[in-house]
Amino acid sequence: MTSVTNDMSEHPAQPAGQTRPQTPAWGAVASMTLGVFGLVTAEFLPASLLTPIATDLGVTEGAAGQAVTTTALFGFLTSLLITAAARRMDRRHLMMVFSLFLIISNLMVAFAVGLPMLLVGRVLLGIGLGGFWTMSTAITMRLVPPALVPKALAILMSGVSAATVLAAPVGSYLGEMLGWRTVFILAAGLGMATIAVQWRQLPSMRPAGATRLRTMIDVVMRPGIGLGMLAVLLVFAGHFMFFTYLRAYMEGGSGFSVEAISTILLGFGLANFLGTFLGGRLVQKSLRLTLIVVPLLMGSLALAMGAVGAHPLSDILAVVLWGLLFGGVPVAWSSWLARTVPDEAESAGGLFVASIQLAIAMGAGFGGVIFDMVGGTGTIAASGIVLLIAAISVMLGVRMRASAPVTA
Repeated sequence: MTSVTNDMSEHPAQPAGQTRPQTPAWGAVASMTLGVFGLVTAEFLPASLLTPIATDLGVTEGAAGQAVTTTALFGFLTSLLITAAARRMDRRHLMMVFSLFLIISNLMVAFAVGLPMLLVGRVLLGIGLGGFWTMSTAITMRLVPPALVPKALAILMSGVSAATVLAAPVGSYLGEMLGWRTVFILAAGLGMATIAVQWRQLPSMRPAGATRLRTMIDVVMRPGIGLGMLAVLLVFAGHFMFFTYLRAYMEGGSGFSVEAISTILLGFGLANFLGTFLGGRLVQKSLRLTLIVVPLLMGSLALAMGAVGAHPLSDILAVVLWGLLFGGVPVAWSSWLARTVPDEAESAGGLFVASIQLAIAMGAGFGGVIFDMVGGTGTIAASGIVLLIAAISVMLGVRMRASAPVTA
């Protein structure tokens, strides 16, 4: 996602030879939204299907959870390198290639005979996810007139919100009804629909602008920015350490049925959706307070769950409250970036996305090790510790005002 920066730098200042459309290409915007929805849904399906995947493949839940780690790790690497690697490729063809990776990945997972084949499929998903998500904002901005860019980006982001709300509960429910392999076959079908819509709707788009990975290094070296990115890493790592193994914890610890877990995860998704709007209001009142209080409350909630142990009623309330709190996290940190790095918003945004992908890999990876060693309660408690450290790092020195560029 890093390269969003470089690919987006084509935009608001229009490069030579590039013209904005006079009429919006809403069909093309819809194809981008569908692509984002399919990729993000596939990324988090293993979290809702962890137990049956592990049982079928004869591995532990912690080992199966590395499917999330693998995708995030390769999404991180791809987001850093894709614009440089594909600097001459037509963006229309490139997006279709990433959608093809989505199809192949889901089919490999669906027909995996062991963990290695499943992980190879998830590597392909990571490449597709990292590349598509990196360029999606920049490409969407090229599909509509400047005045309609905010609306087009809101439509694009609705794909992420929909995937967040639907992936876990629907995946869990369909997995129980049809089997986890069928769920991934259906996800491959979604990829086929995506590539068909892209073929019909996406226009040819030549690459524009120079690729400069050095810009991200310059941004990180600004006062307070590096510590802020560390806080981003810790917050998202703590969340995904919690979320990736949530089904396994609720099934094994609290004894919930699959149907009950699907309902609880739907509550989580709806609360997360509401939390996005509440987070926006909190940010308007006090950005600094929001950045500190949200991980502080999440960390305290996780430690309380760890101390109380598995208990059905408290676990339901905690999961829904967690979804509500986490909804404010992306909003708050996006606002922080816009305020502190206004002159390099695209580069900072790309770095932000790469940090999230690395955080997912770390949270799912270390969470899986802890889960196999001490179980779900220990994993949740560990996530709480990580989140409290994140809150402390914000208090210690994350800046809230524009940071001046580092000069040689």
